[in-house]
Amino acid sequence: MGWYIGRRLLQMIPVFIGATLLIYAMVFLIPGDPIQALAGDKPLSPAVADQLRERYHLDRPFVVQYLLYLRGIVTLDFGTSFSGQPVRDVLAGAFPITIRLAFMAIVIESVFGILFGVVAGLRKGRAFDATVLVLSLFIIAVPVFVIGFLAQFFLGVKWGIAPVTVGADASFTRLLVPAFVLGLVSFAYVLRLTRTSVAENKDADHVRTATAKGLSRRRVVVVHILRNSLIPVVTFLGADLGALMAGAIVTEGIFNINGVGGTIYQAVIRGEAATVVSFVTVLVVVFLVANLLVDLLYAALDPRIRYA
Repeated sequence: MGWYIGRRLLQMIPVFIGATLLIYAMVFLIPGDPIQALAGDKPLSPAVADQLRERYHLDRPFVVQYLLYLRGIVTLDFGTSFSGQPVRDVLAGAFPITIRLAFMAIVIESVFGILFGVVAGLRKGRAFDATVLVLSLFIIAVPVFVIGFLAQFFLGVKWGIAPVTVGADASFTRLLVPAFVLGLVSFAYVLRLTRTSVAENKDADHVRTATAKGLSRRRVVVVHILRNSLIPVVTFLGADLGALMAGAIVTEGIFNINGVGGTIYQAVIRGEAATVVSFVTVLVVVFLVANLLVDLLYAALDPRIRYA
């Protein structure tokens, strides 16, 4: 097990470098002068502009800028934003909100998606199964921003049972509706994956053997059907955690949440490569760690899988 984890950690290094290099290059190639954009309508004097470029290493070649950034990551020094605030403080202010939102969304989608998927899979071909499949297809077809605006209008404006916007108070209750909106599309995918896996496994030989031995229906479903059906679902959830955090830009914009999405958007507009790459770096780490945990869960779900 230790050897396997060490190998996976080594595999993460080129992925990490490649992802950060790609994002850094994309921000670097954005047209315009970020120093002039920082000044707004008032032009800076050449001396002040040169001083700022030197301060943020913008006078160096691209490769040198990127290597300096990597050196800072090793010491957890992500640099300084154009507003003068350390990027580490910006990360500390925005990421806890988005992580809380993403985890709430993944709990909602996994619990309800697996629950409805199991029931639909066990009742394959019946009315409930057909209804669930049509509903999930409808959810996938509707864009997230449409669902967000509808939830905001009906739950917040018309019925008044939920806050219209979140703002600075990102508490559990205020994030509940945005988390539901964020995880709704993934809920449909989890539901369909679970339904398909359960429908296939319920007629497997080991399930018929367990039933013939007189095991209770609950034990057959939980131990012999559900446990073997969760591998594709867990794989999807592991990849979806990073996707939820990255895809929270739209949801955070609709509900005015001061998280990662809004911060990245503003940093891209201002051309702050250090801020953008720092946020993406954390997202990449979260994604890689989540996938490592998924690989380790395979052995717990399927006894046939062992890591030497």
